[in-house]
Amino acid sequence: MKKILFISITILSIQLNFSQFQTIESNLDGLVLNVGDTFQAESFISNLDGEKINCEKLIYYHKNGVFNVGSSIVIDPSGELLANEPGLHEVVAVCVGMSNGKRLSQTFVVKVNFPKPISIDFSIIGDLYVGNFAEVNKIANYKSNNNISNIDIVFSSSNPKIIQVDNFNNLKALASGDVEITASFDGKIITKQVSVKNNPVTKVELTTDLIGYVKTGDVINLSTKLTDNKGKSINGIQPKFSFSGIAKNTSNTASGLISNIGKFVADVPGQYTINASFGYLNSSVKVEVVERDIKKEIVKLGLGEVFDKRTSDAWFFQGIDGRDYGVSGTWGSDGTTYFWDITDPTDIVKVDSIKVDARIVNDVKVSKNGKICVISREGSSKRKNGIILLDVTNPSDVKLISDYSQNLTGGVHNIFIYENHVYALNAFANPAKYYVINIEDPYNPKEVGSFEVEEPGSSIHDVWIENGIAYSSNWKQGVYLVDVGNGIAGGSPENPVQIGNYRYESGGNHAAFPFKSKSTGKFYVIMGDEIFPEGVNGNSYNETAGFLHFVDFTDPKNPFEVARYEVPGHGSHNYWVEDDVLYVGMYTAGVRVVDISGDLMGDLYKQGREIAKYSTGNSKGFIPNSTMLWGTQYYKGNIFYSDFYTGIGALKLLDKKKDNSSTNQFSTDRTLKEALGADDLLDFFRILASPPIEKK
Repeated sequence: MKKILFISITILSIQLNFSQFQTIESNLDGLVLNVGDTFQAESFISNLDGEKINCEKLIYYHKNGVFNVGSSIVIDPSGELLANEPGLHEVVAVCVGMSNGKRLSQTFVVKVNFPKPISIDFSIIGDLYVGNFAEVNKIANYKSNNNISNIDIVFSSSNPKIIQVDNFNNLKALASGDVEITASFDGKIITKQVSVKNNPVTKVELTTDLIGYVKTGDVINLSTKLTDNKGKSINGIQPKFSFSGIAKNTSNTASGLISNIGKFVADVPGQYTINASFGYLNSSVKVEVVERDIKKEIVKLGLGEVFDKRTSDAWFFQGIDGRDYGVSGTWGSDGTTYFWDITDPTDIVKVDSIKVDARIVNDVKVSKNGKICVISREGSSKRKNGIILLDVTNPSDVKLISDYSQNLTGGVHNIFIYENHVYALNAFANPAKYYVINIEDPYNPKEVGSFEVEEPGSSIHDVWIENGIAYSSNWKQGVYLVDVGNGIAGGSPENPVQIGNYRYESGGNHAAFPFKSKSTGKFYVIMGDEIFPEGVNGNSYNETAGFLHFVDFTDPKNPFEVARYEVPGHGSHNYWVEDDVLYVGMYTAGVRVVDISGDLMGDLYKQGREIAKYSTGNSKGFIPNSTMLWGTQYYKGNIFYSDFYTGIGALKLLDKKKDNSSTNQFSTDRTLKEALGADDLLDFFRILASPPIEKK
């Protein structure tokens, strides 16, 4: 026993020596910049003796989004920095090609100093009446025109009997009259006169559009009527809304969301009281909320096994012979693309493959007529990346048509085919943009246009085209809507014209999916985060984060975020919408199926809108029993997916069977997969029959 212990300690010691005494040294360590500064990172690998160790390639990224090279600090994976925003930024340096085949990363905190504002300003929104808190717009102006809104201004009042400033710098109107309000922020001071009016409202009435019971996730519309002492309606002023509640399950908290425009949604079943108030007046209604109850069973149909390589994106289509096929790429490997016959989803058959000079075939797409497949190429030996066009009229005998690399030598990360044009993005170039390539003659593709966000530090990850509008995901710059043939702004593939933009705080937008709600007619764009808090390691488990943002683009000039879907502890990747159902790849959380019917508002996960889930890990996978779901596609009644560690697969949704038993049932679908690492009962029995692992 002592000998075994000694050997184990020795092995552990060797492992620790390797991991602990090989580090990345960089001039990023302790770096302090000012907004607008540029900087070139220089790093190397050293061991305990101070010796430099060969690294084939060093790349850099912002920790808020592993591929977010256009974030607030990192411009280019080569380490060129631009300090766009003040604050503390975590920059990760990664050696992706050490001589011993290992991967090494190091995080450095770079400080960007806050600049001094030129001036500050504030304004009261609308009229301020006795008994109400003021709604205030606050802004700081800087030389760089990088103005910041909703800053932490400190207020003071010349007459606290008229306007009182609380501990959180809120302004509350206590009496009518005029008062001077002074605002200060970062050495700048401004004083304005603010008027408080007498409250004309003597009665508040609150009603809802509720008919019958309401389910979790259902949006209730609120209506109010404010009247004066003569019973006359007062228009142009808005009450404040709030709610309280008691959950049906007393161990849970009644939660939900209420908006300032009069909408309410509940997360959990229970009784809720909704309030509308103006000043010291109040009106309320009670609402009973029941379970959404939409759960279904999800079952595995078949698996197209790829256990020796990591699988990237996949696309599923009908061939010209009437049969159904799939194509899947590979990541960090040998440039192989696989072709599958999925006509029988319970028996997925590999029918062909093609290998190109690339480490990564990240994206694959097939033309609408099922004749041409386009694959992306990154990491070629001669930097001849770009795109490759394939003849897939016979998916069992795929033939090379042509390749195109002009302006794309840095590598193509994502592509989309739309009306004889390929939209190929040069994700890691500077500046990052997508190019429009005409493939009417697939043997002679030619560039006809491009689109670039003309903003310092901009970058791009994904593009999707719907109805002649291109939706590009530009990380920190959010999603851009560009007319490439819709006609709304006179755009075309040769002349892309921007028509809208939406961005959000985290800056991790890597994919967008536009869809029109079948039940409401509203038009949404789903914007997904891609965040790896600890970086990406293709050979081990990865921590993921981020969620899906639902943005109402019904008016493309005035988009606004209405809802989110977030699985706690897991991040999002690619997804698909069909008939008000969302099919989403949540990386480590597997396949998730979500009800997105009706009005959308608040936290869809908390509301019980999840229909089903499935973990795609496999005991024989590239990393055994590990799920890393890349993306999903709903195709002909089935859910097809690609998984980083297992290949492609097919799933089916079934109506959930009633449990008529009086005892708890053993869930093989969940327990065998998550607890025992088995795919099904047969796999479980195989594991049981395997010889035990002997300790040495």
